[in-house]
Amino acid sequence: MKRVVHTCLKAGRLMLAGGSEMYRVEDTMRRIAVNAGIKEVNVFAMPTGLFVSLDDGECSTVTELETVKKRAINLELVDQVNEFSREFADKRIDLEELEEKLREIEENIPTFPLWLQVIGASGYLMDSWLTGHTKIRFLAEMIAAMEMGLLTIIINGIFPACNVNNILTGALMTLVPGLALTNASRDLFMGDWVSGIVRMCEAAMTAIALGGGVGIVIRFLGA
Repeated sequence: MKRVVHTCLKAGRLMLAGGSEMYRVEDTMRRIAVNAGIKEVNVFAMPTGLFVSLDDGECSTVTELETVKKRAINLELVDQVNEFSREFADKRIDLEELEEKLREIEENIPTFPLWLQVIGASGYLMDSWLTGHTKIRFLAEMIAAMEMGLLTIIINGIFPACNVNNILTGALMTLVPGLALTNASRDLFMGDWVSGIVRMCEAAMTAIALGGGVGIVIRFLGA
């Protein structure tokens, strides 16, 4: 049962790290436990933690909690964990193979290389570097927005015909928490009030950080 619990927690943690909705996280964890032969399964997921309680129907109960500190948007990660859980449900892989697949994807989280992300949006370089060097979550977004604002002013100085508003809008769109807002709304509609409110606040704080970063640059350097 402990092995099943650890597998459920790892699958749930990976899905939360990828930005999945709470109901999907809970459903995947519950399906893994049920398909492993557990009779009674209780799962509760929040953006910052996972609770799992399993009962085999023979007076044996295992309950564990795991915190989740790092979250991002990685839908490919969520999709792969879902696919592994489906393979386990269809008996194409056993519990040991499911554990191994989850371990592999945890060690090699699917993502685009940094150089390609930087080509798509220069702010990713600063955001990625700061994320790895600070524990203040929204500081990275604010400084990345300041970098984008500074680059926009420089570009406008070199090419006066360029529209500052259009450049800033295009640059900031890559960091705007659109999917986070969508998931927050989905959680609220599904009745997951704690998750929905927390995610809504996170998205709002990110938006404030982005707007504040650009506002600081424009206030002191002008545009």
